[in-house]
Amino acid sequence: MSKLGTFASTAIAALLAGTSGISSAWAETIVTMNTVQIFGTIDPAKISDYTDYMAAVNLYDGLISVDSKGNLIPELAESWTVSPDAKEVTFKLRADAKFTDGTPVTAADVVYTVDRLLKINQGPATLFIDILKPGSVTAVDEHTVKFTLAKTFAPFLTAVPAIFIVNSKVAEANKGTDDGQAYFATNVAGAGAYTLKEWDRGARMTIVRDKDYYKGFGEGPIDEVRWIITNDEATVRSLAASGELTMSSQFQSPETYKALEDMGRFTTVSEDTATAFYLKLNTKVAPTDDVHIRRAIALATDYKTIRDVIFPGGEMNGPLPAAFADFHASDIPAPVFDMAAAKAEVAQSKYAGQPIDITLGWVAGTKFEEEISLLMQANLEQLGFKVTQQSDPWNRVTEIAGKVETTPAVNQIFFGATYPSPDSMFYAQYHSKSAGTWMSMEWLQDPAIDQLIDAARETGDVKKQAEIYKELQHKIVEIQPDVFLLTQKVQHSMDKCLTGFKAVPMQSFDYDFTRYSWTCK
Repeated sequence: MSKLGTFASTAIAALLAGTSGISSAWAETIVTMNTVQIFGTIDPAKISDYTDYMAAVNLYDGLISVDSKGNLIPELAESWTVSPDAKEVTFKLRADAKFTDGTPVTAADVVYTVDRLLKINQGPATLFIDILKPGSVTAVDEHTVKFTLAKTFAPFLTAVPAIFIVNSKVAEANKGTDDGQAYFATNVAGAGAYTLKEWDRGARMTIVRDKDYYKGFGEGPIDEVRWIITNDEATVRSLAASGELTMSSQFQSPETYKALEDMGRFTTVSEDTATAFYLKLNTKVAPTDDVHIRRAIALATDYKTIRDVIFPGGEMNGPLPAAFADFHASDIPAPVFDMAAAKAEVAQSKYAGQPIDITLGWVAGTKFEEEISLLMQANLEQLGFKVTQQSDPWNRVTEIAGKVETTPAVNQIFFGATYPSPDSMFYAQYHSKSAGTWMSMEWLQDPAIDQLIDAARETGDVKKQAEIYKELQHKIVEIQPDVFLLTQKVQHSMDKCLTGFKAVPMQSFDYDFTRYSWTCK
């Protein structure tokens, strides 16, 4: 999420210069949505956050996808089989699958995509560390491709939707000296339902429907999607009032949702999610390197005010949202707001009896995060902390997360399932191999935690997995690398004519616009 309130005039001007938010002279359906952070990349080998995936799920197709219940569903692959030892997974491609330039999708494209992904070793490649090696994906025939895993990886299939297939002929022709990174930074070579029309990195992105999409479209297809980048509440309300906005982001204030509802054209849709909202505590810098300080911060958090007043959401008792029902440790007590207990924890810390400097980081321009940070400041100052507020645009947050010393002691971070498995919540946040990313601003690097995560990955026994994940939750709560604020209830203000939004337990797959329709004539 980035501070883009200053782009208010730019956003409005950009929209007014184009077609209005509903239809053009050709009666094509145009959906305009604000998003609160910039699109960092459209290269499928480098995408990492929810905005990147928002574009990717429309510009590219993967072998398989995920529905709103977390089930795996066919996409480029019509079927797949898994060997008895779970180390070989074979996909059969649709015979009619094709890229947007009309080129057929073949097994060779899948092989090329994975090899490129592993070579660049960014973004989705982190999901397959030590699982896929160069040469481990092979073409059996033109429409059959086999993945050979280096070891058993229980969540493998659930992670496969994150692999978006590129046109190998286009990629090879534009390979250059960087495996096509320069080309794919601004160009698309996929089989997705939409193509890129315009991208002004700091202000907007526009995609248009490929009418020859191999899977076709349902009733009332969305012909064009325009994303306007702003988290300024006044700008969002102005865009809605002028008729330009069709759908809001999921990160608006309650006041903005109500204001749009009051306009009469919008309805607020709401879905429970497996996305969690954390205060991530840097375990390697003062004063949050002390477990008693981390526990004190958790005890000084007014959960009810945050969930009921500032940002509505569900209760969390640990690192794993309750949506992962079979793996959730429901016996862990919910955290409580207790200033007396917080004071006692401070007294047990190595910082007791001295002024305690602490930096609270949050995403600039995000009103609710600012309100949470100010609430935390008021409570922590009662405990003797000297608080410094640090607000950064989202692109800066991702940069400072790369080093221990630049990561603030406290950081507000949303993180949801990048694939429908508990592993997606643990590996990216808590495993040592994930350190140095915005997802792991705790800098936990705990060998005992790593061992449990690895053990869950290496067993195909679901019962055993559940036991490991529950033990993992207890251990993480004990060492308190995070404050578990809430589970997100995703909300959007949507034009009453636009339908199809359903929360999907995989990052931004909710925004695959082939799943939406315009119901008004």
